[in-house]
Parts: sequence; C-alpha cells; structure tokens
Amino acid sequence: MKQKYHTLVIGTGCAGYNAADRLCDFGVRDIAILTEGRYMGTSRNTGSDKQTYYKLSLCGSDGDSVREMADTLYAGGGVMGEHALCEAAYSARCFLRLVELGVPFPTNEYGEYAGYKTDHDPRTRATSCGPLTSKYMTEALERSVLSKGVEILDLQRAIRILTEKGRVTGVACVSTVTGELSLIACQNVVLCTGGPAGIYRNTVYPESQHGATGLAIEAGASLSNMEEWQYGIASTKFRWNLSGTYQQVLPRYLSVDAQGNEREFLFDALGEESLGRIFLKGYQWPFDTRKTEGSSRIDLLVAEQIKEGRRVYLDFTQNPKGLENDFGVLPEEAYTYLERSGALFGTPIERLKKMNAGAIELYASHGIDITRERLEIAVCAQHCNGGVAVDRNWQSEVEGLYVAGEAAGTFGVYRPGGSALNSTQVGSLRAAEHIASRETVDLPLPQYELPRVIYGTSNLQALRAELQTEMSRVADFDRSTAGMEALFTRVERLCNCFFETAEIGDVSELAELFKLYDTVLTQRATLSAMLCSAKEVGTHGSAFVDRRPLDVNAPARTTRTVTRGADSVCEAVSPMPDPELWFETLLARQRERQGR
Repeated sequence: MKQKYHTLVIGTGCAGYNAADRLCDFGVRDIAILTEGRYMGTSRNTGSDKQTYYKLSLCGSDGDSVREMADTLYAGGGVMGEHALCEAAYSARCFLRLVELGVPFPTNEYGEYAGYKTDHDPRTRATSCGPLTSKYMTEALERSVLSKGVEILDLQRAIRILTEKGRVTGVACVSTVTGELSLIACQNVVLCTGGPAGIYRNTVYPESQHGATGLAIEAGASLSNMEEWQYGIASTKFRWNLSGTYQQVLPRYLSVDAQGNEREFLFDALGEESLGRIFLKGYQWPFDTRKTEGSSRIDLLVAEQIKEGRRVYLDFTQNPKGLENDFGVLPEEAYTYLERSGALFGTPIERLKKMNAGAIELYASHGIDITRERLEIAVCAQHCNGGVAVDRNWQSEVEGLYVAGEAAGTFGVYRPGGSALNSTQVGSLRAAEHIASRETVDLPLPQYELPRVIYGTSNLQALRAELQTEMSRVADFDRSTAGMEALFTRVERLCNCFFETAEIGDVSELAELFKLYDTVLTQRATLSAMLCSAKEVGTHGSAFVDRRPLDVNAPARTTRTVTRGADSVCEAVSPMPDPELWFETLLARQRERQGR
C-alpha cells in the first residue's frame, strides 16, 4: 500500500466510484479508493420492486426545466438552495453519462427515456432499470474505474480522518482481517460511505452496510438534518423494501402471538377500508405524518402489534379479509389499476406473477419462496435524509473533506423517490470538479496513535444490539421525547468513556471496535438533532413526536437542524440562487478560465 495519494475516496458505491472516475477524467490520477469490502454497501445490495432514479424529464411533450426540478427539491423543506439547483442542473449530464457507461435505462425506439411519477414528484421524472438500478450503476461505474487503473485498497476500515489546522492531512485505517494499522497522507478525502445504517435495529439497510458518519464528526465537520429519515415496511429475514407491486397486489397482513394465534389486524382496525390503504402503500411506501389517518396508519398498526410482542407477516397466498373474490369492494383507483394490469383475479401471489414476476424471483434468489412462505416484516429505517453539512462543491467545513451520496446532508424533510441516486452522481461530480481546480500540496506523512484498547471477552455485539434496540424503540418514526433524552444521556456517557467500556477478544476485532465507536458517535448526533427538532418543530415529515398530531397549517420548513458534536440548533436554509444566465457573459467567463 502506498503511503501518499493526492486524493483518497472512501467507499465503493455509486458515489465513490463516480468520484474516482470523474477525478481521472479531470486529470487527477494519483488517487485510490479505500473500502472495508468492495462488494459491501447499499448501492450494490439494495433495491425495491422498481428502484427509481430521479432526473429531469427527457421524453414526451410535457414541459420541464432545471428551475422547476430545483423548486421541487427545495419544496421538500429544510433543503439548501444551492444543493437543489446543482442537483437539478447536473441531472441530465449525470443521467446520460450512466447511459453511456451501459446502465440499461429503458427507451423507446426514438431514444426517449420514458418516465413515471414517484413520491413527491409533480411530473414524471422517475426512471428505473427494475429492482436493481443502483447495482447496475455501481457495476458500470466500477468497470470504468478499473479500466483506468485506479487502485482499490480493499478490506481496510477507515478509523480516523487526520487533520491539521482545520484541513485534511491523511487517513488512518486498520485491516479488517489482521487489525494492522496503516497511515496514508492525502490532501483530499471524498467520503462516500452511505447512510448511518448501524444505528437502528429495525433497518432495511443490507447487513453489509454500516456507514461512517462518525469519521466526519471526529474530524470536526458539522451535520445537517440528522433527524430527517425515511422509514417504511420491509421484510426482516431478507432486508428489502415491500413497496410498489408487493402492496398493490393486496397481500394479507397477519400478526401472530407466542401461542400461534393469528389476527388480520388491519381488517380488525379498519374494516374494508384496509384494502384501499394497502393498495396505496405501493405508491406511498414511506411513513408520512400527513397520512396517519390514511396509508401511514398501516405503519402505526404494524408497529403496535410488534410492541405488543406479536410477530407480523405479509401473506401472498390468500386474499385479505374483505376482498374474498369480490373485487367490486375495492376503491376505484385500486380496481382500475388491477383491471388495466390484467390482474383482477385470483390470490395476491397470482396477481404478483402477472404484474411483476421478478418480485417473486428476487426473494427466491435469497432462498425465500413467497408462493408458500410468509414474509416477516417491520417498519424499518431505510434512508437518512440528513448527513454531513456540505457547501455547493460538496465540501464540508473541514478543508479537503468532501462528502457525497447519502453520507452528505443535502436532503430535507421530503425528497422525491430516486433523488438519492441522482445525488450520488451530482455530489461526487461537483466534488471532483472542485478538487481538480485546486493546487496540489506536498504533505508529510501524518502521525496517529491508536487509543488504548482493552482486551478480554468481547462485548461489542452485546453493546451494539442493546443500543440499536433502544434506538428503534424510542427514536424511529414513532418518537418519544423522554425516551430519546434518556438514551441521549446514556450514549453521550458512552462516547466519553468508550475505549474504557468496550472490550475485544484480539487485534482482529479492531475494525469492529472502531465501527461501533462510529455508530455511537452517530447515534449521539442523531439523538441531539431529533431532540432539537422535537422542541423546535415537533411532529413533521417522518417524525411522529410523542403522538402529537401534525399541524396541517404549518408553513413549509425553512430551517434545518445543524449538529456540531453533541449540540444542535435550528438555522435558516439558504435561498435558491439566482446566478447569471446571460450567454455572452458566461462565454466570456469560460474563455477567461481557459486562458484565451
């Protein structure tokens, strides 16, 4: 392993590979990608029935524009204007780049990239390659990076971003196999480690995804909107979103007690209205406090059954109560959808075979036969809309530390479905452009000493399980202020004495030790942001605070929560920029930059 690079990218997902690929294109070739596992992470291992990529409309006669898309992103609340404008302005460029790299987005015979409507989308900007869009993106970007000879430092867990006088000087990492410590000098780090997947027990993040937000926290970076998450119903044996067609075919929702007694609890609570709400869960998968009497009532009822000690399942083998082969009882929207899809017949699994056979094959590929087997479910954390606070170049407050993808805090309260994948490409491109424009600095090898580690009987697994369980209990979509305050006190105490509390069996567990430390730091920051938001904002977005109803007359959120260490405050978001658009002026600027 080399000891010096110009720039180190951390992470091998859509954002990380794109950052490296773009840096090479811009002439910055003294780079490497550091990863704890090349085939790990969210980009390569997640999806849905139809995983969405959000972009500018590129088909048909309906109008669209950069400013309209930017306004949509900004309207989600808590979003910085510069991020909304950049993510809209770069959308077409980034999407078409993926097309050129071989990502198979569908097109008609004349080259139009057809779209459909997604969550919080006023147009039809969404597109998809099917269930595994982000996997195809990752593989295409990886092929491009490998063809350029970029070095990948695999099986290395970054444990500290090293800084001096507020700027990056290097990275400390340990081998996930041997625990050996390595120090790497670099003037830039692009942190592309995904969302903080390790802080919850009930999560749809793949088991290989952990996140590394704690690296930025320890380096001195601020965080933005860490209280804003997306939660939804997912299977737990194999972690996967149960959105789209999985709900539109109208499966049975069952809860089972310890003695094996079954209840169709949705019908018990809602009667025949349950059918329409199940159908709407396909379109309205994330929990939303605006819909607690609509489709999101399902999330609340599922969670209540689990808190009562019952296990909850989706069953595709039989029709739910109330349907019983009389499709005339369905709401018009559900009836028309199934009729147009040629699926107004049979059982849920028969309808799923007709409408989306790939959804069945997906589970079969993981050893689960949903034609016979029920799926155990929970309401799970799926995406963090917050992250590290970054500027318009996706650089944090720490000079040389850039953050892209879900690790960056560029989303707000609501975001259109699929906008996260667009952000992986835009943020990493903006970071690469800025890095390429800066002068190279010759840095000495950094210095770093490991904290004193206690060896004995490992307690990492027990500590992690305890913290994750409590986080899911008091600080997911159904939040308890008193519970969060108690947990925050406990987590803050653990942060201050972590290396005196955690024990490992031998040096091979060092990477796991620092992974848990990262989780604890991130939990503290998240709880701080949640408590600040609970006080200043209350119930909103995906946060149902102390079961207080949403103020439906409240204006769109014009603040964001900023967390520094363990402290959080609400600050105003920046307005939408109004930059120069006169062509002659921009042409003159371009010629000046090129020295002509």
